[in-house]
Amino acid sequence: MQKAIAHPTDSRLLERCREHLVKAAARHGLKLRQNYNREAPHLARQIGRYAHAKQCKRMRRALRTLRSRVGRVMRDVERQLESVADTGRSALQELIGRTRRILSQKQKDRNKLYALHAPEVECLAKGKARTPYEFGVKVSITTTHKEGL
Repeated sequence: MQKAIAHPTDSRLLERCREHLVKAAARHGLKLRQNYNREAPHLARQIGRYAHAKQCKRMRRALRTLRSRVGRVMRDVERQLESVADTGRSALQELIGRTRRILSQKQKDRNKLYALHAPEVECLAKGKARTPYEFGVKVSITTTHKEGL
């Protein structure tokens, strides 16, 4: 089943991780050293522009900077995890785990995380010219000769 997920570029996934971490920290009353609310979206836009202009060296440098900024926010939240109440700690740990997974994944890895809010999403190859692949979950339906679905 196809899901409504934007194309999972590295810069977009990293920016979403940072946004979610900053919002979760504010919700739980954590004081971050820096949240990069101005710099990180600017870097994400620049990465898209560099990629479009085929300026790969600049794009990789900006992506490395964005990755380090997200890692700094993640480690800052992780350091303050003990001060969070037990009810919110599990949600924060799950978010930190997904962020760590996005930070560590490489281009050729299997089982990549394509969406922060839906970890079950996979890349499905379609083999069509217009839509070579889509992002969703494979679904199989079985019926018997006696019953329906």
